[in-house]
Amino acid sequence: MKLLQKLLVPTLAAVLLAAGTAAWAQKVRLATSEGDIVLALDAEKAPKTTANFLQYVRDGHYNGLIFHRVINGFMVQGGGYKADMSEKPTRKPIVLEAGNGLSNVRGTIAMARTSDPNSATAQFFINVADNVRLDKAEGRDGYAVFGQVVEGMDVVDKIKEMPTRAAGMHQNLPVTTVTIRKATVEK
Repeated sequence: MKLLQKLLVPTLAAVLLAAGTAAWAQKVRLATSEGDIVLALDAEKAPKTTANFLQYVRDGHYNGLIFHRVINGFMVQGGGYKADMSEKPTRKPIVLEAGNGLSNVRGTIAMARTSDPNSATAQFFINVADNVRLDKAEGRDGYAVFGQVVEGMDVVDKIKEMPTRAAGMHQNLPVTTVTIRKATVEK
């Protein structure tokens, strides 16, 4: 079943892109120190989240940032810290768009946030397992999924396997720094 999921998750998004589905039309390439990850974004189901992420990409915000939280069997998170662990300034938080019909399953990208549901800014995570407990449900605000890995899930899997360490207040920091060298919007 897991092998089937590994094959179907990226394939489903690729089929939607090939079919010209407008919702999955916008792509972003994260050129990382471990290889490229291409994301297809869903502006139809998560318009504010997608617009926010795209603006950070266009502004060059993610260039030079690292994946600072890696938990095998859960997710890989980036978009907030430089290699020296200094936090990069962000714009105002956005409104939570969880409950949009997209689920936190393997290969999806969602916004990271604090306990305040409307606190997401630039940090994101890529699910490396099915994490439906992160979806909006009665009694839970959830985490807003806004896209899908369509190329480079092997890169994400390589990152999730990396040994991690604690550094100050940060847990699960990869021992080997994984840098987003450049993030670009593609069509």
